[in-house]
Amino acid sequence: MTELIKKLIKAPGISGREEGISKTIAEIVAPYVDEVYSDALGNLIAKKNGTGKDKKKLMFAAHMDEIGFIATFIEESGFVRFAPIGGINPVATAFSTVVFESGISGVIVPDASTEKAELAVDKLYVDIGAKSRKEAEKKVKIGDYFMVTPSLTRLMGKRVAGRPFDDRIGAAILIESAKRLDKVNDDVYFVFTVQEEVGCRGAKTAAYAIAPDYAIALDVTGTGDALGAKPMAVELGGGAAIKIKDSSVICDAGVVKMLTSLAKEKKIKHQTEILLYGGTDTSSMQMAGAGCRAGALSIPTRYIHSGVETLDLGDVDACVALCVEFVKADKE
Repeated sequence: MTELIKKLIKAPGISGREEGISKTIAEIVAPYVDEVYSDALGNLIAKKNGTGKDKKKLMFAAHMDEIGFIATFIEESGFVRFAPIGGINPVATAFSTVVFESGISGVIVPDASTEKAELAVDKLYVDIGAKSRKEAEKKVKIGDYFMVTPSLTRLMGKRVAGRPFDDRIGAAILIESAKRLDKVNDDVYFVFTVQEEVGCRGAKTAAYAIAPDYAIALDVTGTGDALGAKPMAVELGGGAAIKIKDSSVICDAGVVKMLTSLAKEKKIKHQTEILLYGGTDTSSMQMAGAGCRAGALSIPTRYIHSGVETLDLGDVDACVALCVEFVKADKE
């Protein structure tokens, strides 16, 4: 799993520019499915054909896009101003190393006169080492995308830190689930969605086209086990987090019950998630077209949207196991 995660985090895929990560995932997942294709918006769909008589359509979604930045202005001094793509935390962003799609590297720093309380995206800029605007423009153009440099660091036990785990870790879970499944009764769609970080857009169009009977989103979620964290009954190492609700969705009660029952029956470590903020592709899938029975499995993650997102690989394994069992289980 660690090697798979390394491959996925290295591929570029800022919202609206997911071609690099899409190509990487397509090459990896192709041997484990019957069909791989992309839709007009850029979602990557990997389908396993069901062999059952009264087969249903199951959709699993993990977004392959990541937060990032776009160059908006180049100062006479050669420093690059930028705007965010997705939800950027200025504190987590300051003093990060970044890489442009062209391969040029830089560092994000705040204006020298900025006080801590004033720290915001418009107070930050990128230093690529250029001595002037003319020199910078040879390497960077207005509209160029860039991201915090990908990384993966092994911590103690099964824990790892790095970026962008949100949501390449969900993509890794879908790929591993497809690998572990042989024949399936239902048609299973593993969908790697685009533009989740800017409004859960890809999942909406994909679900509209597929019209699934059941849909499960795989994404990261916050935890309550970091110092100073708001109270939350989710922790690293507690297993797959079965979502009941977040600020964008109330998951189908039947799907929550099924996931919980399967986890107990198959002795898969799990916990219950109620997220008081944020949202995932779950809500988009639930309401697309005529709607479907939707739920979500979340990976507990500390320091989301930073360069040191931290998770436990044991929770990742639990999510894979529960996805596989959900596919195998009888549906109403």
